[in-house]
Amino acid sequence: MKFLGAMLAVVATALAAGDAFAQTNYPNRPVRILVGFAAGGPTDVIARVLSEKLFEKWGQPVLVENVPGAGANIAGERVARSEPDGYTLLMASNAQVTVNPSLYDKMSFNPLRDLEAISQIVFVPNILVVNNNVSASNVQELVALARSRPGSLTFGSAGVGTTQHLAGELFKSLARLNIRHVP
Repeated sequence: MKFLGAMLAVVATALAAGDAFAQTNYPNRPVRILVGFAAGGPTDVIARVLSEKLFEKWGQPVLVENVPGAGANIAGERVARSEPDGYTLLMASNAQVTVNPSLYDKMSFNPLRDLEAISQIVFVPNILVVNNNVSASNVQELVALARSRPGSLTFGSAGVGTTQHLAGELFKSLARLNIRHVP
């Protein structure tokens, strides 16, 4: 019975707090979303679609600003150093906030300490595909082909340190293959 009473108190408190949250006037000026990659890439496209939806919801412009460079660390640093008022956001990639700290010896910010996660916007799985002209139609055949032609096969990624790159390196390591990375 005490548990039920406690649950009712929590629910009542949450419902009462909803009125306080509803009174905020955020945003009352334009919001910027920084993207650490060039315009036209997947992260940029997602940010632009999101910005349109946020504009419809908020009635305030949501501007996408592309700041490529240093594995997206430049954009991350700008957001980390911005005023913590919610008007400068980062459309971060998985690699940008989880992989870069282990790839870069001296980052000018710490994603865990200097950034606050808001929401996961999309989930993008990595998939293994080959050109139709490759004589492998499954993973076992691809491994056999790569072993028969060491150093002659390549795999592509969106860049050094991306999840595609690291997945390819893991595949190379686990299958003990000599294939080249092409960012």
